[in-house]
Amino acid sequence: MAGIEVRLSGLNSSQLQGVKTTEGPVLILAGAGSGKTRVITTRITYLLARGVPPEQVLAVTFTNKAANEMRERVARMIPPAMSKALTISTFHSLCVRLLRSGIERLGYKANFAIYTGSDQLGLIRQIIARKAGKEEKLDPQTVLSLVSRWKNKGIAVEAQGDDLAADVAREYQRQLKLRNACDFDDLLGLATRLLRENEDLRGQWQDRFHYLMVDEFQDTNRQQLELLRLLAGPRANVCVVGDDDQSIYGWRGADITNITGFEKHFPNPTIIKLMENYRSQRPILETANAVIRHNAGRREKQLIATKPGTDPVRLVAVGSDQEEADFVINEIWTANTIHRKPWEEFAILFRANAQSRLFEEALRKQGIPYRLLGGQSFFERREVKDLLAYLHVAMQPQDDVNLLRIVNNPPRGLGDTTIELATEDSIARQRPVFASLADPEFAGRFSARTRHALERFTGQVRAWHEALTRPGARYAEIADQLIRDTGYLEHLKRSCRTPEEEVNRTSNVGEFVQSIHQHWQDSRGQGLRGFLDSVALDDDFRHESEKDKAARKPGVWLITLHASKGLEFPQVYLVGLEDGLLPHKRSLEENTLDEERRLLYVGITRAKEKLTMTYCHQRIKWGQPTGITPSRFIKELPSPPVQKVQYAELMKQPVTLDVAKAHLAALKAKLGM
Repeated sequence: MAGIEVRLSGLNSSQLQGVKTTEGPVLILAGAGSGKTRVITTRITYLLARGVPPEQVLAVTFTNKAANEMRERVARMIPPAMSKALTISTFHSLCVRLLRSGIERLGYKANFAIYTGSDQLGLIRQIIARKAGKEEKLDPQTVLSLVSRWKNKGIAVEAQGDDLAADVAREYQRQLKLRNACDFDDLLGLATRLLRENEDLRGQWQDRFHYLMVDEFQDTNRQQLELLRLLAGPRANVCVVGDDDQSIYGWRGADITNITGFEKHFPNPTIIKLMENYRSQRPILETANAVIRHNAGRREKQLIATKPGTDPVRLVAVGSDQEEADFVINEIWTANTIHRKPWEEFAILFRANAQSRLFEEALRKQGIPYRLLGGQSFFERREVKDLLAYLHVAMQPQDDVNLLRIVNNPPRGLGDTTIELATEDSIARQRPVFASLADPEFAGRFSARTRHALERFTGQVRAWHEALTRPGARYAEIADQLIRDTGYLEHLKRSCRTPEEEVNRTSNVGEFVQSIHQHWQDSRGQGLRGFLDSVALDDDFRHESEKDKAARKPGVWLITLHASKGLEFPQVYLVGLEDGLLPHKRSLEENTLDEERRLLYVGITRAKEKLTMTYCHQRIKWGQPTGITPSRFIKELPSPPVQKVQYAELMKQPVTLDVAKAHLAALKAKLGM
């Protein structure tokens, strides 16, 4: 067809088959680095060139970023009008479109609103205040987490127990419908229900989309699979692209059996394997293949290298987590300074968010720019900011901003009305909010219960302040006691939506405690104020958000293994190969080792040229040295190409003249010489 550029040259035989097999169900097993995006976009243009109207083509991805990239690539090969008629969207966007066409049949109006996080929490706070009084300690985030968990599992919120949280959740769902609103968790469930219960609407949408494509199919859940089946209908022109070896989101509902059991849902499919890897050198792929081979129930396949390469994969054993960070950052510094390798060529991959702290500190110490992906910068995480706020208030009770952050966090019987009145009183009397909260005259306006809560809170703050401002105060130990006194850790656990979130957030608290203890040991009399200042003054190294990333200077990548999927880097450091980290502690308890092995496989296949993996013999946890067991996955690493190295042996190697000169130059620069 005129105006369409179908680029088939350069495709290998498997890719070409994926493009040209257009009828019936098709499962494309796309290994890491095998060019799957090119296959999907070429397949779309091939359909259009064969005369398929663009309105009949639907491509679904998981993120707006992926949908936009796919749309842009296709748009370069077809006329603009045709590009506009295509439907390339996320699952949520598609569900909104479906619901706008018939949600009235489910008792909603077509102009329904979509509630986001702040809207949801605001509504739940109102319901708690009405049902249990403004002094009730039930945390709105806890209720929201329960609601989300139930909906993602397909469990009716209305059918839950009779405790206060379930009662608030039921009222929340009732209020959503009264307000003609859905939250994000509702969109998929309601869209699936709409098609399932209404044959005429289902037929209309099946007539609309004759060719369906789904990217990252291994990440779909049961409801997304059901939606796909309802849309495909008897025509079943469904092409899904994915890799069961890269299924790493089971903890948030992804069902790997959607891809391993694809034939049960779409009988007699064409199965195509894209195994030629155009990203990584042979030693890296040999390592990945050897690891993933140990997973049972996977579809048999093996990545094939197109790049030879001779550099071995290194596994470095280090003494401690501090040594691990120093080793990695020093190697990166040397590669940049001596060999002129750009910072952005390097990526540090880790399993748990809390692992980033020591690397961030080492990077800042060396003056190396970095960007963090897959989580906030350590000192910007909610739980860390909460604890920093507590320490600021303990040091200076007059700090209104931090006081308002923690005054009812965890809930301690000081509701919104009490805080609003205290704020108004402080403005009227030109004094800090704490002074109003501690004023017996102000407290006299409230019930005995609220007065007791005010006295208890202000008494705690005074006690912390007195302890921390004594000469030689052991502030690390006092911070430990403060966390225990407030019950913050227990509150944090209750507010987490998933076990994965609980482990990550509590680990962050542990890392925060360790950072204070480390400062206590190294501070040379700077005290807690010195610690707080050091955190506040590192603005130049703050995490750059996704939105402004392009406008910021490049830097070393710090990335969680989950967030690294789909990315690639010339040199990768995969850190923390230890039981309890990788595989994660929770996976050992729940026997989900296969998913952890897939996560390691994803991390290995991010590397293009060089891969270094590390593990520690000891880590500092909650201020105490703790022995570590190397990851059970290490036994699965092939030798060769994996070369096992002791950090102590690396340190014995003589320093080259170039490295010595570079270190001297860096030292002179710091001293202004």
